[in-house]
Amino acid sequence: MGFSLSNIQLTSANFTPDGAIPVKHTGEGDDVSPTLFWENIPQGTKSIAVFCHDPDAPKISTQGNYGFVHWLVYNIPPSTTKLDEGVKGFAHGVNDMGEHAYNGPMPPEGHGLHRYYFWVLALDLEPALPDGLDLCEFLEKVEAHTLGMNRLVGTYQR
Repeated sequence: MGFSLSNIQLTSANFTPDGAIPVKHTGEGDDVSPTLFWENIPQGTKSIAVFCHDPDAPKISTQGNYGFVHWLVYNIPPSTTKLDEGVKGFAHGVNDMGEHAYNGPMPPEGHGLHRYYFWVLALDLEPALPDGLDLCEFLEKVEAHTLGMNRLVGTYQR
């Protein structure tokens, strides 16, 4: 399938689609990941991955990518249908803070409203990818193995 939207539904207990992300889930609050739920995972899924990206961030990486990666978690078993708030466990990739963790929204002051894309991917890969991948490395490894994906967008501004 590659990287195109599917019938997977991704929701949060903490914010509505295109709604404001509560301060608790930002760098100005407790900085804990929100609770996420998904359904309609395609048959044949062997693992799930979730990441959060801010395309509005004024950052361009050395690889030419834009925006800011706040979170990457993968090797989630296909029987899992949610990530609890502040989830631990599973494999964590490296975010753009250089951490293997969730770092929530915290756009530059006065930069306006930013959109935060929380993505869920259903993969036909066993949950055995190595810890510590950055988003580019992760996407390279999973593109040909993506059975379905979708996103939930939240917003935040300082």
